[in-house]
Amino acid sequence: MKKEIVIQVPKDYSAVKLKDYLEFRNATEAYKDEPEAVEALAFSLLCGVPVDYLYQIDSVTIGKMRADLASFLQNSDYKLQKFITINGVEYGFEPNLSQMSYGAYLDCTKYDTITIDKNWAKIMNILYRPIRKKAGSSYEIEPYNPNEEWEKFLNVHMDVHFGALFFFIDLSKTLLSSTLKSMKGQTEMFHQLNTILERSGNRTLQSTNWQKEILESSIR
Repeated sequence: MKKEIVIQVPKDYSAVKLKDYLEFRNATEAYKDEPEAVEALAFSLLCGVPVDYLYQIDSVTIGKMRADLASFLQNSDYKLQKFITINGVEYGFEPNLSQMSYGAYLDCTKYDTITIDKNWAKIMNILYRPIRKKAGSSYEIEPYNPNEEWEKFLNVHMDVHFGALFFFIDLSKTLLSSTLKSMKGQTEMFHQLNTILERSGNRTLQSTNWQKEILESSIR
């Protein structure tokens, strides 16, 4: 007896949670020399198709799934969402990065790269904090607490993460240019952080482009 399964190919990153994206990214890096394995992982992790059932799907449906996935993977250009809601709590993005506390900024930039990887949920936990007051477009968020639970951001969808990543990288590079240059003895730190931020954006774009190319090569 045949078993029916529902195939849900995401149309864009708003349908993919961070935890699923990280699992897919880690798996694809482990099988980067095996395109067929990468494709199977994409169908399994992003579309919810059990690997055991992949070989039972007709070639026409597989082709459509490849095309749809390749189409959405190429787009990681999302705008910053200042307000998000997690478990009924409204969070606001850091309203003024130039006034971010020193501890928060150090925790954001202590990694070799600031990209969407195993550390990204911790960075999001710094950038987004519960809203304390809100009046129109103005708002105030809770002070940074390094002990705050960060795992909740694993269930936030990727359109939010990509929007925050590139906004943070672009604005932070601008702020570094205008502030750290004026701080005596911080020239080395300035160049180091600029390098980290630039590398971070490039690495994320390269990763998403590589995933797309794997699927597109299967279509040809």
